[in-house]
Amino acid sequence: MSQPVVLKSNPHGINLILDDRIPFQELLDEILHKFKESDKFFKNARIALSFEGRELSQEEELAIVDLISRNTSIDVVCILNNNSLRDEICARKIQEFDESQSGRTGEFYKGTLRSGQVIECKTSIVVLGDVNPGAKIIAKGNIVVLGSLRGNAYAGAAGDEHTFVAALDMDPVQIKIGNVIGRSSDRGPLSAIKNRRKTLEPQVAVVMDDSILIEPITSGLLMNI
Repeated sequence: MSQPVVLKSNPHGINLILDDRIPFQELLDEILHKFKESDKFFKNARIALSFEGRELSQEEELAIVDLISRNTSIDVVCILNNNSLRDEICARKIQEFDESQSGRTGEFYKGTLRSGQVIECKTSIVVLGDVNPGAKIIAKGNIVVLGSLRGNAYAGAAGDEHTFVAALDMDPVQIKIGNVIGRSSDRGPLSAIKNRRKTLEPQVAVVMDDSILIEPITSGLLMNI
Protein backbone atom coordinates (compact mmCIF):
# COMPACT_ATOMS: atom_id res chain seq x y z
CA MET A 1 0.00 0.00 0.00
CA SER A 2 1.20 3.52 -0.76
CA GLN A 3 0.75 4.76 2.81
CA PRO A 4 1.57 2.68 5.89
CA VAL A 5 -1.48 4.04 7.76
CA VAL A 6 -4.80 5.26 6.34
CA LEU A 7 -7.60 6.71 8.49
CA LYS A 8 -11.05 6.05 7.10
CA SER A 9 -13.96 7.59 8.99
CA ASN A 10 -17.40 6.01 9.27
CA PRO A 11 -20.61 7.19 11.00
CA HIS A 12 -19.50 5.92 14.40
CA GLY A 13 -15.70 5.95 14.40
CA ILE A 14 -12.47 5.30 12.54
CA ASN A 15 -11.24 2.35 10.53
CA LEU A 16 -7.43 2.08 10.56
CA ILE A 17 -6.06 0.50 7.39
CA LEU A 18 -2.55 -0.70 8.29
CA ASP A 19 0.47 -1.88 6.32
CA ASP A 20 1.33 -5.45 7.27
CA ARG A 21 4.97 -5.26 6.15
CA ILE A 22 6.60 -2.64 8.40
CA PRO A 23 7.76 -3.27 12.00
CA PHE A 24 5.12 -2.62 14.65
CA GLN A 25 7.09 0.16 16.38
CA GLU A 26 7.42 1.98 13.07
CA LEU A 27 3.70 1.46 12.54
CA LEU A 28 2.98 3.10 15.92
CA ASP A 29 5.00 6.14 14.90
CA GLU A 30 3.00 6.41 11.68
CA ILE A 31 -0.32 6.04 13.57
CA LEU A 32 0.71 8.78 16.01
CA HIS A 33 1.63 11.07 13.12
CA LYS A 34 -1.72 10.48 11.40
CA PHE A 35 -3.79 11.11 14.51
CA LYS A 36 -1.87 14.25 15.43
CA GLU A 37 -2.57 15.56 11.93
CA SER A 38 -6.29 14.82 12.40
CA ASP A 39 -6.67 15.74 16.08
CA LYS A 40 -8.43 19.05 15.39
CA PHE A 41 -10.94 17.31 13.13
CA PHE A 42 -11.68 14.55 15.68
CA LYS A 43 -11.31 16.83 18.73
CA ASN A 44 -13.01 15.37 21.84
CA ALA A 45 -14.71 12.73 19.69
CA ARG A 46 -15.93 9.43 21.18
CA ILE A 47 -15.26 6.74 18.63
CA ALA A 48 -15.12 3.05 17.98
CA LEU A 49 -11.89 1.84 16.39
CA SER A 50 -11.49 -0.98 13.88
CA PHE A 51 -8.49 -2.39 12.04
CA GLU A 52 -7.95 -3.62 8.50
CA GLY A 53 -5.02 -4.90 6.46
CA ARG A 54 -2.94 -6.33 9.28
CA GLU A 55 -3.43 -9.03 11.89
CA LEU A 56 -2.91 -7.56 15.37
CA SER A 57 -2.58 -9.26 18.72
CA GLN A 58 -4.68 -8.02 21.62
CA GLU A 59 -1.58 -6.41 23.12
CA GLU A 60 -0.88 -4.56 19.87
CA GLU A 61 -4.48 -3.32 19.66
CA LEU A 62 -4.32 -2.04 23.24
CA ALA A 63 -0.98 -0.37 22.52
CA ILE A 64 -2.57 1.53 19.64
CA VAL A 65 -5.53 2.61 21.80
CA ASP A 66 -3.19 3.73 24.57
CA LEU A 67 -1.11 5.71 22.06
CA ILE A 68 -4.20 7.53 20.77
CA SER A 69 -5.58 8.23 24.27
CA ARG A 70 -2.30 9.61 25.61
CA ASN A 71 -1.51 11.87 22.68
CA THR A 72 -4.87 13.14 21.43
CA SER A 73 -8.24 14.33 22.77
CA ILE A 74 -10.03 11.31 21.29
CA ASP A 75 -11.86 8.78 23.51
CA VAL A 76 -11.79 5.27 22.06
CA VAL A 77 -15.00 3.66 23.32
CA CYS A 78 -14.46 0.19 21.87
CA ILE A 79 -12.50 -1.91 19.39
CA LEU A 80 -14.45 -3.76 16.71
CA ASN A 81 -13.35 -6.58 14.44
CA ASN A 82 -16.64 -7.85 12.97
CA ASN A 83 -17.33 -5.64 9.96
CA SER A 84 -20.85 -6.98 9.35
CA LEU A 85 -22.02 -5.81 12.77
CA ARG A 86 -19.92 -2.66 12.98
CA ASP A 87 -22.56 0.05 12.62
CA GLU A 88 -25.05 -1.56 14.99
CA ILE A 89 -22.49 -2.30 17.70
CA CYS A 90 -20.81 1.08 17.40
CA ALA A 91 -24.08 2.94 17.84
CA ARG A 92 -24.97 0.90 20.91
CA LYS A 93 -21.54 1.18 22.52
CA ILE A 94 -21.31 4.92 22.05
CA GLN A 95 -24.84 5.41 23.40
CA GLU A 96 -23.99 3.32 26.46
CA PHE A 97 -20.83 5.35 26.98
CA ASP A 98 -22.71 8.66 26.70
CA GLU A 99 -25.28 7.47 29.24
CA SER A 100 -22.58 6.30 31.66
CA GLN A 101 -20.95 9.72 31.46
CA SER A 102 -24.13 11.76 31.77
CA GLY A 103 -23.56 12.63 35.41
CA ARG A 104 -19.85 13.39 34.96
CA THR A 105 -20.00 15.95 32.22
CA GLY A 106 -22.25 18.91 31.74
CA GLU A 107 -23.39 22.02 29.96
CA PHE A 108 -23.92 25.62 31.08
CA TYR A 109 -26.86 27.92 30.39
CA LYS A 110 -26.60 31.59 31.32
CA GLY A 111 -29.82 33.57 31.74
CA THR A 112 -33.32 33.35 33.14
CA LEU A 113 -35.67 30.67 31.86
CA ARG A 114 -39.11 32.19 31.44
CA SER A 115 -42.53 30.55 31.21
CA GLY A 116 -42.79 28.30 28.18
CA GLN A 117 -39.04 27.85 27.73
CA VAL A 118 -37.65 24.29 27.80
CA ILE A 119 -34.02 23.16 27.95
CA GLU A 120 -33.11 19.56 27.21
CA CYS A 121 -29.61 18.25 27.91
CA LYS A 122 -28.03 14.84 27.26
CA THR A 123 -25.63 15.28 30.20
CA SER A 124 -25.83 17.35 33.39
CA ILE A 125 -26.58 21.07 33.27
CA VAL A 126 -25.77 24.17 35.35
CA VAL A 127 -28.13 27.13 34.95
CA LEU A 128 -26.63 30.51 35.81
CA GLY A 129 -29.92 32.25 36.50
CA ASP A 130 -33.51 31.64 37.59
CA VAL A 131 -36.03 29.08 36.37
CA ASN A 132 -39.45 30.75 36.47
CA PRO A 133 -42.83 29.00 36.83
CA GLY A 134 -43.83 27.47 33.50
CA ALA A 135 -40.21 26.86 32.46
CA LYS A 136 -38.75 23.36 32.34
CA ILE A 137 -35.31 21.75 32.47
CA ILE A 138 -34.83 18.14 31.34
CA ALA A 139 -31.41 16.48 31.75
CA LYS A 140 -30.13 12.92 31.59
CA GLY A 141 -27.68 13.88 34.34
CA ASN A 142 -27.91 16.28 37.28
CA ILE A 143 -29.45 19.76 37.38
CA VAL A 144 -27.86 22.65 39.28
CA VAL A 145 -29.60 26.04 39.34
CA LEU A 146 -27.47 28.94 40.58
CA GLY A 147 -30.57 31.01 41.23
CA SER A 148 -34.23 30.34 42.02
CA LEU A 149 -35.85 27.10 40.85
CA ARG A 150 -39.58 27.85 40.62
CA GLY A 151 -40.43 25.90 37.48
CA ASN A 152 -40.11 22.22 36.59
CA ALA A 153 -36.92 20.17 36.82
CA TYR A 154 -36.49 16.63 35.46
CA ALA A 155 -33.12 15.01 36.25
CA GLY A 156 -32.10 11.48 35.30
CA ALA A 157 -34.37 11.65 32.27
CA ALA A 158 -33.16 8.25 31.06
CA GLY A 159 -34.48 6.69 34.29
CA ASP A 160 -31.44 7.31 36.53
CA GLU A 161 -32.67 7.82 40.10
CA HIS A 162 -29.12 8.41 41.37
CA THR A 163 -29.07 11.92 39.90
CA PHE A 164 -30.02 15.09 41.82
CA VAL A 165 -31.47 18.58 41.50
CA ALA A 166 -29.81 21.44 43.41
CA ALA A 167 -30.69 25.13 43.63
CA LEU A 168 -29.73 28.21 45.62
CA ASP A 169 -33.45 28.90 46.14
CA MET A 170 -35.54 25.72 45.92
CA ASP A 171 -39.24 26.37 45.31
CA PRO A 172 -40.18 24.19 42.32
CA VAL A 173 -43.59 23.50 40.84
CA GLN A 174 -42.46 19.95 40.07
CA ILE A 175 -39.33 17.87 40.44
CA LYS A 176 -38.85 14.53 38.76
CA ILE A 177 -35.78 12.36 39.31
CA GLY A 178 -35.69 9.16 37.27
CA ASN A 179 -39.26 7.88 37.62
CA VAL A 180 -40.04 9.56 40.96
CA ILE A 181 -42.18 12.70 40.84
CA GLY A 182 -42.88 15.39 43.41
CA ARG A 183 -45.49 18.04 42.64
CA SER A 184 -46.62 21.37 44.04
CA SER A 185 -50.29 22.33 43.85
CA ASP A 186 -50.96 26.08 43.83
CA ARG A 187 -47.48 26.62 45.26
CA GLY A 188 -48.36 24.52 48.28
CA PRO A 189 -46.26 21.72 49.79
CA LEU A 190 -44.74 19.25 47.35
CA SER A 191 -46.58 15.96 47.53
CA ALA A 192 -44.35 12.86 47.63
CA ILE A 193 -41.45 15.03 48.85
CA LYS A 194 -40.15 14.50 52.37
CA ASN A 195 -38.53 17.00 54.72
CA ARG A 196 -39.03 20.03 52.51
CA ARG A 197 -37.99 23.11 54.45
CA LYS A 198 -38.71 26.69 53.41
CA THR A 199 -35.28 28.26 53.57
CA LEU A 200 -33.06 30.62 51.66
CA GLU A 201 -30.05 28.32 51.89
CA PRO A 202 -29.02 26.11 48.95
CA GLN A 203 -30.87 22.81 48.84
CA VAL A 204 -30.61 19.55 46.95
CA ALA A 205 -33.29 17.05 45.96
CA VAL A 206 -32.49 13.33 45.81
CA VAL A 207 -34.47 10.09 45.70
CA MET A 208 -34.75 8.18 48.96
CA ASP A 209 -37.18 5.33 49.73
CA ASP A 210 -39.11 5.98 46.49
CA SER A 211 -39.71 9.60 47.46
CA ILE A 212 -37.90 12.83 46.71
CA LEU A 213 -36.04 14.22 49.71
CA ILE A 214 -35.03 17.90 49.79
CA GLU A 215 -32.35 18.91 52.28
CA PRO A 216 -29.95 21.83 52.80
CA ILE A 217 -26.66 21.27 51.01
CA THR A 218 -23.86 20.25 53.34
CA SER A 219 -20.43 18.81 52.64
CA GLY A 220 -21.48 15.50 54.19
CA LEU A 221 -24.56 15.29 52.01
CA LEU A 222 -22.60 16.07 48.85
CA MET A 223 -20.15 13.27 49.61
CA ASN A 224 -23.05 10.78 49.66
CA ILE A 225 -24.68 11.91 46.39
